[in-house]
Amino acid sequence: MYEYELENEDKDLKKVGLELMFMTPEKCEKPDGITAIELAKLVDLPVEVVKKKLNILKEAEVVRVKGINPKYWKFDEYNFQRMDEQDEIFRLLCSFDDVDFDRYFQY
Repeated sequence: MYEYELENEDKDLKKVGLELMFMTPEKCEKPDGITAIELAKLVDLPVEVVKKKLNILKEAEVVRVKGINPKYWKFDEYNFQRMDEQDEIFRLLCSFDDVDFDRYFQY
């Protein structure tokens, strides 16, 4: 199990997680997912920060990684739906109070 406690809400982790959660196939160049570099550009964060957040999400089993160089990252809806509702990462990704959904959807 991953060792990560969210004492204060980790806004960067939430940003990376939600971007992957709402990632549509049209937004990815490859069907396997998105690279950390592409994701960093989307969320406007340094690549090293995004890589750390991706590893936290991977340890929590809510993202999958495919490939070696480059690695392609993809949200794992199946595992996410089976998470404990008290899990800190589950709660972080489900708190939508400050989320601008226009960022993820075009109406």
